[in-house]
Amino acid sequence: MRARPVLLVGVAIAASAMSGLAAQASPLCIKERTPFALSDDTVKWTMAIAPGADCIQGLRWSYMQIFNVSVVSGPSRGQLAVVGSGFRYSAENHPPSPDKFTLLISGKNRHDLGTSTLEVEVNPQ
Repeated sequence: MRARPVLLVGVAIAASAMSGLAAQASPLCIKERTPFALSDDTVKWTMAIAPGADCIQGLRWSYMQIFNVSVVSGPSRGQLAVVGSGFRYSAENHPPSPDKFTLLISGKNRHDLGTSTLEVEVNPQ
């Protein structure tokens, strides 16, 4: 029975030590994030990213389901990967230069099935 108080003290010490660590969130890289409607619409977003940095961005809004995300046209400078219902863009190290890519998103907006085209303009930060 004495092991339990020792275990609780250990957990309390670990929790206290972890609370001193600062959480690091990734910087907001999408500057203009207009919602798309999955109604055969086209939306343009603008991204600002530092050379060599990554931007991970989800695409789902709270009222929709995303079934598929596909690359219509990939970036010419950076690297793009579809990750679940989002994407990851990795900027090249240098020289910083503009880039762009286009995604096709299909899913359900509330009760209606549809697609949206997302055009992302990438600007160096």
